[in-house]
Amino acid sequence: MLVAAGAAALVAALPLGYLVVRVAGAGDRVAAVLGRERTWLLAANSLVLVLLVAAGSLVLGTATGWLLTRVRLPAPRLWWVLAALPLAVPSYLLAFAVVATWPGTNGLLPLTAVLVLACTPYVTLPAAAAFRMADAGQEDVARTLGRGPVATFRAVTLPQVLPAALAGTLLVALYTLSDFGAVALLRYDVFTWAIRAAYEGTFDRSAAAVLALVLVALTLALVGAERWARRRWVRGRTGVAVRAVPQVVLGRGATAAAVLGLAAVAAASLAFPLAVLAGRLVQGTRGGVDVPDLLRAAGSTLALGLGGAVLAVALAAPVAVLAARHHGRLVAALESTAYLGHGLPGIVVGLSLVFFSLAAVPALYQSAAVLVLAYAVLFLPKAIGASRAAVERVPPAVEEVARTLGRGAARTWLVVTARQAWPGIAAGGLLVMVTAMKELPATLMLRPTGVDTLATELWRQTALGAYGAAAPAALLLVLMACVPAALLARDPGAGR
Repeated sequence: MLVAAGAAALVAALPLGYLVVRVAGAGDRVAAVLGRERTWLLAANSLVLVLLVAAGSLVLGTATGWLLTRVRLPAPRLWWVLAALPLAVPSYLLAFAVVATWPGTNGLLPLTAVLVLACTPYVTLPAAAAFRMADAGQEDVARTLGRGPVATFRAVTLPQVLPAALAGTLLVALYTLSDFGAVALLRYDVFTWAIRAAYEGTFDRSAAAVLALVLVALTLALVGAERWARRRWVRGRTGVAVRAVPQVVLGRGATAAAVLGLAAVAAASLAFPLAVLAGRLVQGTRGGVDVPDLLRAAGSTLALGLGGAVLAVALAAPVAVLAARHHGRLVAALESTAYLGHGLPGIVVGLSLVFFSLAAVPALYQSAAVLVLAYAVLFLPKAIGASRAAVERVPPAVEEVARTLGRGAARTWLVVTARQAWPGIAAGGLLVMVTAMKELPATLMLRPTGVDTLATELWRQTALGAYGAAAPAALLLVLMACVPAALLARDPGAGR
């Protein structure tokens, strides 16, 4: 397991190796770039954006998870689906809808709102699962000792839910650090925008590599902060709840307020961008749509996204098992290394894999295999976070019993641990797939010649100013991404 985890971490570290090679050859340029006032402004802007988006997503996602699992709502399955479907909408599409509706909109606050709406499901889904799995017995004990509902929630329920919510918040923070499309459309000066400008505008790849290394340092700091917070809040045992917590029946006014809040979030994150795209579609496709090209792009999107998801889950499994069952500096280092790719802009990962494929395996240059590898590197943390949380919920005592009955480590993992943890592992794969289908910068660089995805087709038309012509690809991308997002949205308690 340790060897497999080390191999996964090595794959994730490929982009960092590329950056180190670039920076090592930069000489005096390193000090010059780090000494610029603009570099520190970029760092401050990036940190402010990450903190605001992470805090907003944590609060909104945890509140939504609580409403979905602990409050009796009308049409509960509908709210589960609507809470997860924003995963199908790329942040740059939401930003495009804002700019198209209110021309000239830009800056920190609009960008924060866009990213919170786009990223909140990363917190909602694990938080809702944690609320569902929370030990009701501990809450009963707290209530019998005289604590009210709020005090019980803060002292008993929240410590059980926060580890999962913080894992989702880490994904939000890493996504925010690496986002380019929404940042570019809403013109907020952060590292990703500066790095892309250095690579494609000035072709100053050494300066861009230095900036990307600063981004790596921020990524490692975020991973360390999330690990510290997880240790700080973990309480009690892992495993399933002794008894399910009954849902709260609110009064009419409170229920109406809860429904209106959920509906407002769904309207802003789903109905609004879809309505804008539908309007552009009517305006821009009067001359017809090239259906064969659109279907080919859809097929490429599906195949590449599925390949990236399978590879990411395979790489994530050993790292997740080690992180869930063992502690120590080596395990912490492997997990932190596996998170590196998601904190880098897609363009940096793309260039690193171009460099690697040309130097090591020229036959793989501009092949689908390299693009699938890029997806796995970029979105490996999604698979690790979901898999680790799933493995942590499997009681270690069950594995110990299997080992005492003579089963080896590998068979115990397959027959006992994986069998109980597979829903969470599959959820991680779906998260990777839905995100890979929307990925843009690395796809633009690494896709095989003559192959387009829906994201690259959308961006090509947008770059030409043909917003109406881009609408069919955008809408089809959202519809395709809705399928794995809807699978993630299934209410785990629906059949109970």
